[in-house]
Amino acid sequence: MEVVSFRKVSLPKFRVECADLSGANFKDVNMSRMFITDANLSDLEIDGAQLGGAYIHNIGLPPKGHPAYREDQGRQRPLRFEMCEMAGSTITSSDLSGVNIEGCNIEGLTIDGIDVSKLLKRYQLEGQPEGKSLQE
Repeated sequence: MEVVSFRKVSLPKFRVECADLSGANFKDVNMSRMFITDANLSDLEIDGAQLGGAYIHNIGLPPKGHPAYREDQGRQRPLRFEMCEMAGSTITSSDLSGVNIEGCNIEGLTIDGIDVSKLLKRYQLEGQPEGKSLQE
């Protein structure tokens, strides 16, 4: 396969179907209103992007009952978010088991209507029961 490069092109409404774009590199591009479906984006890295208004859904391996589901598929590899502006965002109907949040501004963060920062402050004031930790 040969390497194809484009520089300073305009391709609005460009469409790609059934293609191998593994290893593709996009730099200084306008991809607003872009739509990706039925794609393998494993090891995708997005850096320095503006994602305001993005709608990310149905992410992960195909669930049981989906035509692409396989019994031997294992578990989805973890996702990693670093230095992301997510203020005002909503996460719904998602598996957050084992999620670790560190060094983040959590003022106003709620889980099922409970203010997490207030909950943590209260926990710190009251202390933890003997022999127990938050991880238990």
